[in-house]
Amino acid sequence: MSLALFEQYESEVRGYIRSFPTTFATSQGAEIWDEDGKRYIDFFAGAGALNYGHNNPIINEAVIKYLQNNGIGHALDMATVAKREFIQTFVNNILKPRKLDYKLQFVGPTGTNAVETALKIARKVKKRTQVMSFTNGFHGMSMGALSITGNSYYHDDNYGVPANTTQVPYHNYLGEKVNTIAYLRKILEDDSSGTELPAAIVMETIQAEGGINVAGDKWLRAMRRICDDFDILLVIDDIQIGNGRSGDFFSFERAGIEADIVTLSKSIGAGHPMSLVLLKPELDKWTPGEHSGTFRGNNLAFVASQTAISHYWSDNTFSLGLKGKSKLVEKIMLGLGKKYAEHINEVRGYGMIWGAEFNDAELASKICRLSFENGLVIETAGSEGQVIKFLGPLIISEALIAEGFDILDKAISTALAA
Repeated sequence: MSLALFEQYESEVRGYIRSFPTTFATSQGAEIWDEDGKRYIDFFAGAGALNYGHNNPIINEAVIKYLQNNGIGHALDMATVAKREFIQTFVNNILKPRKLDYKLQFVGPTGTNAVETALKIARKVKKRTQVMSFTNGFHGMSMGALSITGNSYYHDDNYGVPANTTQVPYHNYLGEKVNTIAYLRKILEDDSSGTELPAAIVMETIQAEGGINVAGDKWLRAMRRICDDFDILLVIDDIQIGNGRSGDFFSFERAGIEADIVTLSKSIGAGHPMSLVLLKPELDKWTPGEHSGTFRGNNLAFVASQTAISHYWSDNTFSLGLKGKSKLVEKIMLGLGKKYAEHINEVRGYGMIWGAEFNDAELASKICRLSFENGLVIETAGSEGQVIKFLGPLIISEALIAEGFDILDKAISTALAA
């Protein structure tokens, strides 16, 4: 069916419909079908919102049962059975096993809402306006979140994005020989550096939209020490990389550190809109209603998330399975890097997120188009869209991983032969 209706009435701002020009109709697990019945393997997972797959039957069954029993749908921040069960499950299965002590703040249902909340509370608690973030970081599209998002494509001088932010080099941004931690420490301790002491440092442990840039464990531990030494709050944006994407529930677990504030969204709702801020109890300085939002109590998301956490995170079985599948993805990606070494500068990633950086962004885009034509949904990342990114649902089978990468491999060959 034609996309003319969308073109006529939907805003020009639409993006993914341009990359995937069909009308999708049904989905299951890591597969999607359009209305003509064409099947696609999903290496995109709703930009990381569908870690548990499309129409996960376990989650769907729980939500359907809740609706059939006339469960509360909307309740602002009032107490509901669904919220109580989610909180208890989250605390028992996620926080306590990791010996983490956080208060839970439910905010508006998008990731950028969580980032805005984190910025506000950090500035309120530390009584400083400055916030520090990193080159190639992506944190959202609302004004506060946009002020700490690096890619110039999303910025316009007329937006009036607030100042009081500083971007500093991420791990290996200046190459392996440049110690960006030493640079950061120097400008913070030098009163003549021109850099104000920030209330918070906001970071992703793996920059997803920025091009699959992975911060090393040692670098992350050094960042934690800097925040401790200078009385700065460490805010970890785990919106896309959390919820199991790294193999652990939180992406910072591998480094053995704790964040002061964690932002979660995308897959925390197990397919339903939900956003959550975790903050150390001593940082919970809000007065009642000081930070609000009409849809901060999505009870369907509470039901879905409680079900997903109970099923997948009650022990380490799911996590171990993810780490096994991630080795398969790594092996295939590195193989593609060697096979097409003339065109792929680097393959990098961790867990269930991997990227191949091409030396030609137009070639990367063409490969994704050809992949889609042959039944694979896959997208690009990076400052110029030069990185082809694997971001499949965490529940994807090894057979579908292999089939999807076979489509990608053939697309690369076809693009290079043209």
